[in-house]
Amino acid sequence: MALLSFERKYRVRGGTLVGGDLFDFWVGPFYVGFFGVTTIFFAALGTALILWGASQGPTWNLWQISIAPPDLSYGLALAPLMEGGLWQIITVCAIGAFASWALREVEICRKLGMGYHVPVAFSVAILAYVTLVVVRPVLMGAWGHGFPYGIFSHLDWVSNVGYQYLHFHYNPAHMLAVSFFFASVFALSLHGGLVLSATNPPKGERVKTPEYEDTFFRDTIGYSIGTLGIHRLGLYLALAAVIFSALCIVLSGPFWTQGWPQWWTWWLNLPIWSQWPLPAA
Repeated sequence: MALLSFERKYRVRGGTLVGGDLFDFWVGPFYVGFFGVTTIFFAALGTALILWGASQGPTWNLWQISIAPPDLSYGLALAPLMEGGLWQIITVCAIGAFASWALREVEICRKLGMGYHVPVAFSVAILAYVTLVVVRPVLMGAWGHGFPYGIFSHLDWVSNVGYQYLHFHYNPAHMLAVSFFFASVFALSLHGGLVLSATNPPKGERVKTPEYEDTFFRDTIGYSIGTLGIHRLGLYLALAAVIFSALCIVLSGPFWTQGWPQWWTWWLNLPIWSQWPLPAA
């Protein structure tokens, strides 16, 4: 069945969360909906404000354009437009666009009669962004703790925050986040390689079925999670990576102000170690 004829089967009215039939229509292959309209509004306004802010700055160099958050002295108050207020409005637009897109995905899922896996996964990514620009700055008492909107300026912010805690890789939540990121890539690359090998056999051989794939992993590692299970595992690993990455930054500052290497002194203070003197440098 052709893709468009398949989609046409599901282009039915209903399943909307807000607005009823007001924007319940499709433009080509794209569903609009009330939240599609709000997505376009917030995305267009935020982009226009970024361009306007860039026009007020010293350069049009794409790498150096930056919309900075307010100075720490403003705390959680509204700042003048050119002293961080623009960053605050753009942040509201970004959150509005991201949340609208997630709710639009919910409406599509309701129309298709499927689960909410896609909007839930996207919401976890939104959580990570909101943690950086709202949750952590609020917990630390100033919007200035958010990251600037720019390329080099954002990279500088990441580097500076890492050095503020001496060695950010010693953050245990950061360790878990990176481990989950690598694990998700590893698991899905194994799955992808297996599917390619099964569906592209040598000349003269038949295409292998999922039973062969299961047998391969049972023979190599003793267990096969199955064709559905591997996708669920990839989803859980990816979501865990994002959740722990949000946790690692929200812990840094509001709940831990020292260098992260110092957090691990509890390990050296365990009775099994503390009775032995440390070797001389």
